[in-house]
Amino acid sequence: MPDIYYLPDDKLVRADDSETILESSLCAGIPHTHVCGGSARCSTCRVWVVEGLEYCAPRNDAEQMLARQLEFDAKIRLACQTQVLGEGRVTVRRLTLDAEDLALVNQQMVGKTAIAPIGQEKSLAILFADLRGFTPFSESLPAYDVIYVLNRYFRRMGRVIDRHGGTITNYMGDGLMALFGWHNPAGAAEQAVRAGLEMQAAMLDLNQYLALLYRQQLRIGIGIHYGSAVVGSVGASPQSQQVTAIGDAVNFASRIEAANKPLGTSLLISEATYTELGGRITVNPCHFVEIPGKSGRYRLYEVVDIATPQPQTDFSEISTIIQPRSRLQRLTFKLRSLLHHLWTHLTQILRS
Repeated sequence: MPDIYYLPDDKLVRADDSETILESSLCAGIPHTHVCGGSARCSTCRVWVVEGLEYCAPRNDAEQMLARQLEFDAKIRLACQTQVLGEGRVTVRRLTLDAEDLALVNQQMVGKTAIAPIGQEKSLAILFADLRGFTPFSESLPAYDVIYVLNRYFRRMGRVIDRHGGTITNYMGDGLMALFGWHNPAGAAEQAVRAGLEMQAAMLDLNQYLALLYRQQLRIGIGIHYGSAVVGSVGASPQSQQVTAIGDAVNFASRIEAANKPLGTSLLISEATYTELGGRITVNPCHFVEIPGKSGRYRLYEVVDIATPQPQTDFSEISTIIQPRSRLQRLTFKLRSLLHHLWTHLTQILRS
């Protein structure tokens, strides 16, 4: 018979082979929330399998459907559907403990199409961007103009980020944070760097507009780091929820962006980002900098350019282009032969 250790109850329960984690906890007097009665129509009985996931039975169809809908990590299981197999010991932590937890779970269930309702650790590229000189710029303009310029800037940068597969997740005054690759980490670093380079070009265009209207210009600072962060939806209500990322990688990306100011650069990336890109980027000599809140010195690279991806040749299209030309050439040759034959025949007639 398997053993199940429940947290935060600090209680070890000897379970029957046929029992689910929920049934075992209820039999042991543990107040395990299960609003739908244990039929996989809610996720209030969810547990985090701290240890012993290998002893848990695979998800059945009902659990799999809900797990896919809410994008559960592999270690998040529905207690009402999960059985523990064999003689193993499993440690689980109940995740719905009070009324506030219950409200949050219900909030996630209401937002069935939420992007990432459950916190998940993911490898991704994190981009921070900030405007240089915006405070004195804003102090010289009416409030309406300040907001108008800021929205124009965010709209322009948002289109660039979206075009390269990123998502803006946070706005901080005149700054923003964008995530690349949290659906699929493949190519995330390259997407972020391409977006950063295009954001620089977009800033040049925006500065022409600012110079024309206000006779002032702004600079942009961009920092990119590729690493692991916890991604999930946060907010006080379903209407205010938004996806965000937290963790050391996020803080590091923010510090990289801030390093642009003392270094006089515009687009800096971490060594991890540089490694992800291999030899596809052109950089200036690297900078060794101290990062506030971290020990030691870190190598940062100023990006100058990135190689243009070679287009894939579609030979089927080439053949459709070549074939008409080949037919035209054959027709031209036949026409010339016919004309030559007619001219020869006409010459013979005239001579006779």
